[in-house]
Amino acid sequence: MRFATFIEEDRVSVALVRGDRVLPLVVEGARPRSIRHVAASGGDGLSRIADWLEGQPEDAGRRIGEVELGPAVPDPRAIYTIGLNYSSPDAADEDRPERPMVYGKIPSSVAAHGAVVTWDRSLTPNVDAECELGVVIGDLAEAVGPEAAMGHVFGYTIVNDMGSRDPWLDGDQWLLGKSMAGFCPVGPWIVTADELDPADLRLASAINAVPIQDGRTSQMRFGIAEVISYLSRHVALEPGDLIATGTPARLGGPLGPDRHLEAGDVVTCWIEGIGELTTTIA
Repeated sequence: MRFATFIEEDRVSVALVRGDRVLPLVVEGARPRSIRHVAASGGDGLSRIADWLEGQPEDAGRRIGEVELGPAVPDPRAIYTIGLNYSSPDAADEDRPERPMVYGKIPSSVAAHGAVVTWDRSLTPNVDAECELGVVIGDLAEAVGPEAAMGHVFGYTIVNDMGSRDPWLDGDQWLLGKSMAGFCPVGPWIVTADELDPADLRLASAINAVPIQDGRTSQMRFGIAEVISYLSRHVALEPGDLIATGTPARLGGPLGPDRHLEAGDVVTCWIEGIGELTTTIA
């Protein structure tokens, strides 16, 4: 199943995406409070939702182009980001660090598919986009081993991990440099874990249709199970928490690594099996 949120009359509601249609979710006569509530409902909750979806007419809901999508996870309790987690194709095994590099983004930085993002250029004129596989936690994870970690995944989405490249933010203030309003577009929806194998997905990004990244999740130095296990030994991972699992290296050309985001740019992040997440820079 694909879960999304949509905005109507200033209210964020949970929906299912089937084909090119968005169906507002109603389970046992009530609308779920949030994606976090759905993620916490477990296998029984998802079974009830699947039964509900099966009973809906083919033309139920509205076409995707007729609704305003919200962030796939509009109110995460926490956003964890993993740094330096992709190896180059010719990297040696010894390049893998001893443990994942963990930092974070403030939850208020989330933005929707199709969002327009701007910021104060006097604080940081140089901002980059990065395509990352987002992992949405389902069941509470506390001190879980790698062998059990994948059972705590609700689903997968796309994260555009925007962040400053200026030394006064990127050098020692990563939380601030990555957490300005809109610096975490996430979407367009969540694909549930039972429908997607994340082991070797292609992921890529482009600025104005010019490629800037192209890699595969199999290049991760620390896989999803290892990351979840490592985090859960230090903090409790709760339903709806979001993990951005790292990003492939920037391509050498034609834009090159020093081309930062400019007003008017359209950033497209794409992950196999999920779809496209677009962001316009103003």
